[in-house]
Order: sequence, then C-alpha cells, then structure tokens
Amino acid sequence: MGIERTQEVMNILHKNGQEHIIQFMQTLNDYERELLENQILTIDFHQIAELYDNTKRKIEIKENKIEAIPYFDKTKMGSSKKNQLDTLGEKVISTGKYAVVTMAGGQGTRLEHPGPKGTFKLDVYGKGKYLFEILIDNLKEANKKYGVVIPWYIMTSKENHEETQKFLEKHGYFGYDKNQVILFPQGELPLIDKEGKLLIGKNKLIKLASDGNGGTFTSLRTSGALADMKERGIQWVFIGGVDNVLLKMADTTLLGLAIEQKVQVASKSIVKANPQERVGVFCKMNGHPKVIEYTELPSKMAEEITDEGELRYGESHIMCNLFTIDAIEKVSKEALIYHHAIKKNAYLDEEGREVIPQEPNAYKFEAFIFDAFTFFDGIAILRGKREEDFAPVKNKEGIDSPKTAKELYEKFWNMSH
Repeated sequence: MGIERTQEVMNILHKNGQEHIIQFMQTLNDYERELLENQILTIDFHQIAELYDNTKRKIEIKENKIEAIPYFDKTKMGSSKKNQLDTLGEKVISTGKYAVVTMAGGQGTRLEHPGPKGTFKLDVYGKGKYLFEILIDNLKEANKKYGVVIPWYIMTSKENHEETQKFLEKHGYFGYDKNQVILFPQGELPLIDKEGKLLIGKNKLIKLASDGNGGTFTSLRTSGALADMKERGIQWVFIGGVDNVLLKMADTTLLGLAIEQKVQVASKSIVKANPQERVGVFCKMNGHPKVIEYTELPSKMAEEITDEGELRYGESHIMCNLFTIDAIEKVSKEALIYHHAIKKNAYLDEEGREVIPQEPNAYKFEAFIFDAFTFFDGIAILRGKREEDFAPVKNKEGIDSPKTAKELYEKFWNMSH
C-alpha cells in the first residue's frame, strides 16, 4: 500500500510540475514522508494551476458597467420608520431565529500582539478589555433586550484554533453560555512561488495560508456549523470581524430593512472620509451589488459628486454584513474569485535547507466576503455613522490603532449610557 501510494504521489507531483518536492522527499524519514504524502493527496492541483494563471491576468474594470447603488441613511430616517424596521428585526431575534458569526482567524501581528487578534486587550477605562470581551458585552446586551441567548459562531484559523478555545475557557467565556459558542476553522490554500511551485515549510509540509474572509461560507458548510444553524431554526446570520470595537452585531434596524426590502443580503456602510480614503465602496456592477476596491475604482469616479453634494461612490464596506441562511448555503457552493497578494515567505529548498527571501516571493490567495454580493440581485445598505459603528483595531499606531479605537469606544459609551 505504502509503495503504491508513494508512486501515486510522485505521479501527481510530476504531472503538475512539482518535481522539486519529489527531490525534497528523499531527505525525509518514513513518518515525515507519510505526513507529506497525506497532505499532497488532499490538494486540488487543478485549482492551484487556475490560481497561478490568474496571477498573470490584469483585471480590466473598463468594460464593466459601474453605477451608484441606493442606500438608506439611518440618521435621516424618521422615528416612525425606524420603529417599524426595529419591530421587524426584533421579532426575528426574540424568536431565536438569529445567529452571529465572528471572523477571528487572524493573529495580532500588525499590533505586535503574540496570539489571536481577539485576545488583544484594549486599554479602555483603565482596566482594559479583550476584543472578544467587547463583542461578548455587545451580545449580552442584545440577549437581555430580546430575552434570548444568540448563538455565537467563531471562525478561527488552523494556527489559532486551539489558543482561541483555551483563552475563552480560561476566561469562562466572559459569562456567555458556552453551549451557545461554536468554534469552527477557516479553510486554507497552499502558497506558491512566482514559478507556480508549492513551498515547503519548516514543519516539512506544504505551506498553507487561510483563504480569506470569503472562505467563511464554505467553512461554515464543511465544518458542520451551517447544519447546526439549521437545526436551531436560524433564518438570519450576521457576519462581522473581531476587531471593530463598535460593531453592532444585533442591529434591528439593519435586519428590519433587509426584511422590508425583501432581500437576502444587507450591509451597513459609513460614508468615506474623503475620495482618496483607502476603503472598498459599494456600487452596482453589471446590474449586481458589488464592493469595488479603492485600487480598482478610477480616480475620476472616486471624486464624483451627486446633486446633493455627496460622493456618488461614498458608501464604504465596514465588514458588517447580514445574510439569510439560504444565501449562505447558496454562496457556500459557489466559487468566489480569489485575489492574490505577493508576500515574503521563508521555505525549505530541495535539500531541506531554509531559504529566507529578501524580496516577496510567494503568492497568497484570498477570497473576500463582499464578492458574494454579486450572486444576488439586490442588497439593502444602511448608512451608519463612523463614531457609532466603526472603530477598528488594525495598526499599532496612527489610524485604526488601539489609541483611536479606545477614544471612539469610550466616547460612544459615555454618550449612550
């Protein structure tokens, strides 16, 4: 069996131009080789070849028809309209048909924090609060208000799954019912170099990296979390990141708007600070909702002003998204486009020696959650306010740093309570 399997693996590598791995395998003992062979048999080489081909293609935005997309401004909504939407949303939450997903696969590298990003402690009110704790506070408040316990699904990565689990257990889930907290891991894709070759990591296995937040849908399905939601009778699912300390995970106005507009997807936006702000903005492309990256939006369009004196493409995507369970199921079976970035990655060569590159040498592939929007005809967009809805902790210093997030967080809670 072992020899046949080794032969099968060799054939696969040979056929896919990965001979350097055959050579590397000569340096391994039987146990190491078996682990590597197991891994190779799970890799979709056809997908890798496609991803590699795509790195050579230039995205042409010109032939696409881009138009502005309508949105609803929460601040300009009359109180009776807002109450009407809130009532629709409250009904779903209070009857236990609502769940929340937090994307927490990242490490706190940019913050120089050793560990999962959710375990970063933000210095608020002197004693500090962990990012996970801040989210839990938000959920607890909603639970109290609507008389339920909202099921909370946390997407981890292979590298931080165990650490996240231990952290939450150690802190007693910050008082949340642990039967309502479900952790599931994010999918991964191999890294490849500029020649399309797979890289071998220090652990003598092929190097993998998380497949981006767009992988959430497939990971929900393959991990069994989606089936768990269905068993619980969930109809609407909120998906957000771990690092926005003002994230409202149970916004009844947003939910009510989606129900009223009869759409399967809804999202909250905030207005761009200026035409050059480096954020993705909502638009319609070829008749479907889409978020267009700041790198892909022609500067002439970025500066367009409406008759009301607002930016025509001014609604930024802040990772505050709502989907019906059917929408998640649908997207989980579709292939989202993968975006590539080139990064520096150390690897082992054919002889098993470590190579530390001076220049970026490896493509990392990621799907983005907002690419799912194009599978739907409509989306409900609710414009919120930066100071109420968006205080991310991304950079060590400057904008979107612990310092700015702390200020926004304390100011918001001082005003609203």
